[in-house]
Amino acid sequence: MVSPAMDGTGLYVELPIADADRARLRELGPGPVWFAEPGTTSEADARALAGAGTALGNPRAAWVANAPRLRWLQLASVGIDGYLGLDWPVLGRRLTVTNLGDVFADPVAQSCLAGLLALHRGIDRLSGLRAEGRWAKSAVRPRLRLLTGARILVLGRGSIARRFAELTGPFGCAVSYFARGSGDIRTLAELDERLPDFDVVVGLLPGTPETSGLLDARRLARMRPGAVLVNAGRGSLVDEEALVSALSSGRLGGAVLDVTAQEPLPAGHPLWTCPGVVLTQHTAGGSTDESARVIDLFTDNWRRFRAGSPLRNPVQWSRGF
Repeated sequence: MVSPAMDGTGLYVELPIADADRARLRELGPGPVWFAEPGTTSEADARALAGAGTALGNPRAAWVANAPRLRWLQLASVGIDGYLGLDWPVLGRRLTVTNLGDVFADPVAQSCLAGLLALHRGIDRLSGLRAEGRWAKSAVRPRLRLLTGARILVLGRGSIARRFAELTGPFGCAVSYFARGSGDIRTLAELDERLPDFDVVVGLLPGTPETSGLLDARRLARMRPGAVLVNAGRGSLVDEEALVSALSSGRLGGAVLDVTAQEPLPAGHPLWTCPGVVLTQHTAGGSTDESARVIDLFTDNWRRFRAGSPLRNPVQWSRGF
């Protein structure tokens, strides 16, 4: 049964957004708008999606597969992991999916840089000492490092990777990329050979079968002693048990982790207490204008969709991103 509020012309929204942005969406027209609350969706929401022609957010994959009137889904994420299991050779004949593309490029790149600086300049350690009310200047100061001139390997070459490289420019860092077909390093054999060359390795890859477990125990062991790992792509990239071992032994110099294999990170997980870890809890894409930035992209794509023009950031299901 199709919700009476939706007739194939309406918009289904499953996204936490401000009232002002809700008003912007209602003004788009011509059909009705259905707002579902993420995390508390119901069968009424499923029926609304089934009757919608367009959708914004990340509704359940099973609901998307069973929404016969849906013609365009604008995801509220860059990642598409939750939808990879659908039959896209068939579903893709009627449904176009777009992601957020470069919407998060600035905030994620800035969080990666902030985490690196926190580790190099001891901010993480000093914050902990402040919470303890303990003065340890003589212990901390001699161990502070500079990011200046660091050799950085970025896994990936998307918009976040490029923005991160720009932000490290003033520090005189030398940035290389590992990317299929367009990187300075293009094959796994080259990656294995070059890993020891870098002071920092930054993971910004999408979640695909090819990237899962890419930084396994063997590759983590090939990283330069004292090197720092940053991961703001997918938690599946890293063997976390091997990472904890490398950090606890002092062989690696630290890790900045915005993503983990399991989220929320369970209580008692070793990463909560492992030395040299900055955990940003998948907040790197956030900013005070996050909702507005998402709506800006959606509005632009909405106008393109209505005009029959190419949409921004179409998902390439054959490549997994």
